[in-house]
Formats: sequence, C-alpha cells, structure tokens
Amino acid sequence: MGIWSNLFIGVVVLMAMNGAEANLSPHFYQTRCPNVQDIVRQAVMKKISQTVVTIPATLRLFFHDCFVEGCDASVLIASRSHDAEKDAPDNMSLAGDGFDTVIKAKEAVEKQCPGVVSCADILTIAARDVVALSGGPNFTVELGRRDGLISKASHVVGNLPAPDFTLDKLTSIFEKNNLTMFDMITLSGAHTVGFSHCSRFADRLYYFSSSSPVDPSFNPLYAQQLMQACPRDVGPTIAVNMDPVTPITFDNIYYANLVNGLGLFASDEALVADGRSRAVVKEFAADQARFFSAFAVAMVKLGRLGVKTGVHGEIRRECSAFN
Repeated sequence: MGIWSNLFIGVVVLMAMNGAEANLSPHFYQTRCPNVQDIVRQAVMKKISQTVVTIPATLRLFFHDCFVEGCDASVLIASRSHDAEKDAPDNMSLAGDGFDTVIKAKEAVEKQCPGVVSCADILTIAARDVVALSGGPNFTVELGRRDGLISKASHVVGNLPAPDFTLDKLTSIFEKNNLTMFDMITLSGAHTVGFSHCSRFADRLYYFSSSSPVDPSFNPLYAQQLMQACPRDVGPTIAVNMDPVTPITFDNIYYANLVNGLGLFASDEALVADGRSRAVVKEFAADQARFFSAFAVAMVKLGRLGVKTGVHGEIRRECSAFN
C-alpha cells in the first residue's frame, strides 16, 4: 500500500471518530503512567514464556470483550452467582491464560501507577502485544477507556460469531458493530493462532449431509488428520490447532490454508467459498504485508467499539470485580 493510500485511510479513520471514540489517544497516560505499555509488555512476555496458549487466549478475550458491551473489560468480571459475561455458554471455552495475562499485567501496573489505568486498556495493549510477540504487526493502540459497570451472561447471546456462520451472518454481526465485510475477513486472520475443541467443527467431519458425511470442501488429507485427532467419541477437552501449518506464529498462512482446503470452521470455509470475499482471501494469502497492514487498522477500529470515557465507567482496582 502506498503512502497516499495510508494517508487516505488515516483521514477516513479520523473523520469516522466521534463521541467517546474521539477521547481515545495513544498518549492518554503520558503524564500519569508513561511506562504503562512497557509494564504490560513485560507481563505479557513473561506469561508467553510460561505458555504459548497466552497468545490466542488473550487475543480471543479481546474480541469477545469488545463484541459485548464494547471494549470495557466486562468479560473479565467474575460473578458469585455465575451470571456474568464469562459465564455465558459462548464464553465458557475462553482459556484461563487470557484472563490471567490481564490480571498479572494489572497487578504490575498498579504497583507503579495505582488507580490510573483501566483493565480495558490493559487488555487492549496485551492483545496488541501477543500479536506482535508472535510475529505479527506491532501497531499503535489508542488508550483512555474506562471499565464498564455491566456484565451479564444474557447479553452475550447472539452477539458473537459462531463457527457455523455463513458469510451473510458473519457480515451482519460485524456490521452491527460498525465493522465492514473487509474488516471481518481481516480480523478472521486471528485464526492463524490458537486452537479449537473438536465439538466446534465435528459436524463437518461426520454429519455434513446424508450424501456426504464429510464436508467435500475439506482437503481430503486434512479431513483424515482431523478425524484421527477428533474421533466421534472424543472427550470435550480435546482440541486441535486452527492453523495446522504454523499454529503459534501470527502470519498470513491462515488465508493460504483456506485456499488449500485447510479451513477448520464452516465460517472459515465461507470466506473462500463466496465470491464476495474470495478475492480478499487470495490477496492476503499472497501478500503478508498487506494483511498485516489491514489487521493493524482493523484492530484499532475494533478497539473503539462501545468505549466508556470521561465520567462513564470506572477504573477498577481489580479486573475481575467492580469497585
């Protein structure tokens, strides 16, 4: 992408900002906690050194947070009555390492800047860091969010994309969040890291149709490998990598996998099967720099969803509980 294209995108992004979004700034903590991003990155690096699950877990946590109530750390709340966002069925599979990453980073930040930095901003920084530290783009994040005061499991229903979504369903749920089809295809690239439990795609292996139990869009060898890893009676905790080629590296191989029949979910396959999205998939598969550039822009855009700023929300003392 040329310099004028980048400048044009920057102008469009600025014009699109309004309300609470306009209060976000990369320099929000410059005077009150200037080292916050270094502190968070150190915590993220330490957590990754303990387990690489930190990478997809933290990134997925950010997506799930922003799509429900906005990017306000509401997904981090632990409820004694088990009715908070994290208790919703769609969030039960969120790995604990993502939550632990934010909690540990918050503890480190509080030691130097008590009561200043929101959990929502720490999650935003951490999501960027796991991408950069696993080989992806290192981009500038906007800060200034406050933590939300609402976290309800019932609010999650119907607000997160599912692995069996068609392109129309995917596009609809992203557009509801002011994200375009292009943004959706770009952010789907997060599937280049992480894993999925077998139950999330078993229908494509064993129950696709009466005439073809296995989804014919699967690469046959890949389908065989998946059936070996995920037999019909497999336990609920067994999982496989979403990217079978480079599972712990953030790169553009996810899109190359789609072109070659190695998309794990029906929602992945939909991106390459539908003519409206196929060209972008092929573009990203051929040009990692183009994907990285688009992903950085889309992540910043995602981070503006439903933000609370100014007098709205709070700065939590602990990320798992309201003050």
